[in-house]
Amino acid sequence: MKDYDYSQAGAYFITICTKNRECLFGSIVNGEMLLSAWGVIVKNEWLRTSIIRPNIVVDEFVLMPNHLHGILVIVDTDCRGTLQRAPTVERFGKPTSNSIPTIVRLFKSTATKQINELRKTPGEPLWQRNYYERIIRNERELERIRKYVINDPLKWSLDIEDPERQKDYQNTAEYFKRMFEE
Repeated sequence: MKDYDYSQAGAYFITICTKNRECLFGSIVNGEMLLSAWGVIVKNEWLRTSIIRPNIVVDEFVLMPNHLHGILVIVDTDCRGTLQRAPTVERFGKPTSNSIPTIVRLFKSTATKQINELRKTPGEPLWQRNYYERIIRNERELERIRKYVINDPLKWSLDIEDPERQKDYQNTAEYFKRMFEE
């Protein structure tokens, strides 16, 4: 949201996709995500978010073959009453400490660097240029999103991003093409 302070206390639903939606982080087998070595790096870096930032809680999250869904909660640690705070609106080139844009940017950067070292591709983009975020407005919405995140691997076979499903679409298209050509 324009002019929203993404460093203020609250819960945020984040989705980050790989570049070209490439399936790099593992595969779904029987509704369960099996992580690749690159997926392990991404998972560990996501979990480190709350370790290196004491005011951030990593809530429910799931790493999928080509994206991550996660809920981050910014906890208000200011127990001294209302104090004047420094400006916290992100401006291009001027990151705000512990804001959602800064957290996502640093997470993506760190995971990319480690994965590129492993695959020997320095400077190669790993992620889509941006990410999706949603401000979670109430407890009911938080529970609904948690349920969505938990169940995402179970729905993978229905997702067009699933390479097996893409093969089915391709085979179906080829079948109909041949059928109408004959």
